[in-house]
Amino acid sequence: MIVPMRKYSFLAHRDEYGEFLAELHRLGVLHVREQAADGDEEGLTELQWKQKEIESAARLLERRGVEAASEPGSPVDGLELASRIMTLQDKTEDTQQLLNAQDRLLAELAPWGDFSLETLKKLEEAGWKVRLFTVPVRKFNPAWEAEHQLFLINTLPPNLYFAIVHRVGDPPSIDAEEVPWPVHSPAELRAARADTQARLEEVAQKLDDYAAHYQPLLQETLLKLQEKTDWKQVFANTEKVAEGTVMVLEGFVPEPREELLRASLDKGNVVYISDRPEPKDKPPVLLKNNRFSKLFEPIGKLFALPAYQELDLTPFFAPFFMLFFGFCLGDAGYGLVVLLGTTIYKRKASPDLKPIITLAQFLGLATILMGAFTGTVFGINLLEANYAWLGGVRNYMIDSNQAFNFALVLGVVQILFGQGVQAANRIKQYGFIYAIPIFGWMILLLSIGDLALLKLTSPVSTYTAWLGVAMIVLFSDPKSNIFISIGKGLWDLYGITGFFGDLLSYIRLFALGISSAILGFVVNDIALQIKGVAPVIGPILFVVFLVVGHGANLLISSLGSFVHPMRLTFVEFYKNAGFLGGGKAYSPFAPRIKEENHKNEQ
Repeated sequence: MIVPMRKYSFLAHRDEYGEFLAELHRLGVLHVREQAADGDEEGLTELQWKQKEIESAARLLERRGVEAASEPGSPVDGLELASRIMTLQDKTEDTQQLLNAQDRLLAELAPWGDFSLETLKKLEEAGWKVRLFTVPVRKFNPAWEAEHQLFLINTLPPNLYFAIVHRVGDPPSIDAEEVPWPVHSPAELRAARADTQARLEEVAQKLDDYAAHYQPLLQETLLKLQEKTDWKQVFANTEKVAEGTVMVLEGFVPEPREELLRASLDKGNVVYISDRPEPKDKPPVLLKNNRFSKLFEPIGKLFALPAYQELDLTPFFAPFFMLFFGFCLGDAGYGLVVLLGTTIYKRKASPDLKPIITLAQFLGLATILMGAFTGTVFGINLLEANYAWLGGVRNYMIDSNQAFNFALVLGVVQILFGQGVQAANRIKQYGFIYAIPIFGWMILLLSIGDLALLKLTSPVSTYTAWLGVAMIVLFSDPKSNIFISIGKGLWDLYGITGFFGDLLSYIRLFALGISSAILGFVVNDIALQIKGVAPVIGPILFVVFLVVGHGANLLISSLGSFVHPMRLTFVEFYKNAGFLGGGKAYSPFAPRIKEENHKNEQ
């Protein structure tokens, strides 16, 4: 759900404004409303650029993967350090480009072997010129060897490399491509490359040293800069009235944290007004979900936060996403591997990573359930396998045809559920009358489904289908007159083709699940063939191939099993749920550096 916000407007005298902001900063509950700024607030842009530079430097050091040293490095200014790191990174890129160019030159000279440019110059001074040529092997004319002082150097299909020695002023005339002499000999290039490589390693060593000793310093400097930026942004979003004597600030506070703010304001001399925000105010979005739904919030944020006035769809898509992932991966054995692997790793994981691992545990559990439902374990089809111990369990499993139909049923359920969510959203935002067309679509789609497939109540479905059409046409735009509403409704009816297109998209659940099962079966089949190759080595290769093959299939299938349910969520479900998005995350004006750090600095 989206936490309700309260809009606050504060009026304070300029002499007391600093103390008031300090108290707001300590409380850490107010999200300052952004105002249209006329210009840079005393170096705000410069601070933001410095912040980006430190973030880039910190990411660069983190990517090096160097273990932190036991002792901190010598004292240094964080901003200066970030500048040094970015300068070293620029030097690394330039040196790497030079190294790549030298490698290309050496590769071009490789067919000619080693030679001395000094010797060639002496030959030319003595009246002899050496020219280099290359020609496709099939175009080489053996008669050239009789006509010229020709020396074969190398043959690297499809080309042949040779040199011709002739008197200065008497160049040979042959149908071959002449290769100009390089500026530097191979020996000189190798020496230059070695020097370039040494410089590159020297820079890399400096960056590794910085990564080992100064990553905490960069993080601390970044936090300090972010705090300065926060303060600058608050002043940039403060309106000055009454010739600059009164400061006006607006912001939003989550209702559960409102009492904390009021208790502090009532002790001071600041005038404030509190009211419910309107959609035009664009309040920030703070999500609050139960422990299960909260695991799926990072997935929803990959697309966008909901707008403040609409429903948070995270609790609604979370069960579907989990089910879809299990359907796509579709192998109980793979699900067991995911569940066990994440459970073991979770003990050593950092607190920030544990929610993601918990999500992976749920996805592994869903895969076990769906794999058992479709009868697939490590590529073995339990429906076809002759295992007596399964007994009547097979009666609860579905074959490929039933899995195809099940994918379509899931599509119908999620689409209709999305329509229901959109109707609830419209009732919340605008009133019941605006949700009537959505209910009309739901009735129409269910009626068409009954008429075309189920045929349970065909006579009644005919009437309900027309009822749905009437609800769509007559109430498509309640604000307009009846004729405009009917015209708009008739045009909206054309959108029924989109529903069938959305439904067909859910076939991907079946396709991915069946492809994962087939690849697992192929791995088993090849492994069994390898097993019979030799008495001793065969069983060993059998086990190795099973582990590698199923491991690769698990990785590849897991990627598709995550991406495609996400696509069904963001495209099909979000569209049918009427998702608007565009919300801005709640970011309160609050301390970024812990109190312990402040005490240490003092």
